[in-house]
Amino acid sequence: MNHSVTLKDIAKALNLSISTISKALNDSHEIGADTKQRVLDYAKEHNYLPNRMAKGLKEGKSRSIGVVVCSLDNNVIAQMLDGIHKVCTDKSYQIIIMQSKESEKLESACIELLYAGGIDGILISPAYETINFNYLLSLQESGLPVVLFDRLIDKIHTHKVGADNFKGAYEATKHLINNGYRNIAHLNTNTILSIATERLNGYKQALADHGIPCREELMVSCNYTGATSLNENLEEAIKSYMSLENKPDAIFTATDQISTRCLVILNKLGYRIPEDIALIGFTNTELADAMNPPLSTVHQPAFEIGKLAAEKLFSLIEKKNIDEDFETVLLPIDVQVRASSQPSNK
Repeated sequence: MNHSVTLKDIAKALNLSISTISKALNDSHEIGADTKQRVLDYAKEHNYLPNRMAKGLKEGKSRSIGVVVCSLDNNVIAQMLDGIHKVCTDKSYQIIIMQSKESEKLESACIELLYAGGIDGILISPAYETINFNYLLSLQESGLPVVLFDRLIDKIHTHKVGADNFKGAYEATKHLINNGYRNIAHLNTNTILSIATERLNGYKQALADHGIPCREELMVSCNYTGATSLNENLEEAIKSYMSLENKPDAIFTATDQISTRCLVILNKLGYRIPEDIALIGFTNTELADAMNPPLSTVHQPAFEIGKLAAEKLFSLIEKKNIDEDFETVLLPIDVQVRASSQPSNK
């Protein structure tokens, strides 16, 4: 039978008080360096695990945070969660991750469940369906720290961390223009979130700056609530594009799933990339080089977004700065050019 080593056991073994052991493990300045090292060495040697719940009760905290994301089946989100996990591990906090599946109703239920569980703060990347943030605002007003990451919205006044979506879209569209493309289509999502509006605006601005008319028929917003509906929307959009008299010679796609699925659908429909149509899009998939052809991408600093968002949340939880000003941080993107957007004859 396993016996978990307690503070009392360590105190008895080292002939020290329980209070001294506790202070040493918490790196208190009241304890000398030699004593502190003796305690830490013994604790490590005997696999001492602190009682997180007891510590939390003493501090008046649960030592857990809630994270609400659209889906775990997403390269960008998985990388952001790695960044969040790194910070939480360093802080000895546990993460409770919940998925909204792009549903406003499910997102609200996730947040209510997390709040009922006594979490110390929430990190949220809102669902595409969400237009009403009142439930989140009311929790924030009650004192619960909330930080937005990846998908940002103006309706909530707090720290926000994301990618520079406008610049990413601008640079991707500019890359296509510089390669000689003029009829550039855009595939986005039907949401009010900044992730969609900023990428659309970046695309439009790049066209305008290069004297290229913005054609409404080359901008389609897809239903993002499920894989089946997204695939159907994308195939319908591509067929519509390619049936135009003045059809597109390139497509800029706005999200991870749209980018990779668009490549699959174009191949399925028999279009040669980039000979018939070029393609570049936002995606952090590690398989971009292995795709047919290798996919040009706008890569987001996903790990860094998650890490910084978590750090911002802990600054609110720990109230390091009572008069802390909220800030929106947009991290730089990286356009990675591959074969799908640069034919040799252009």
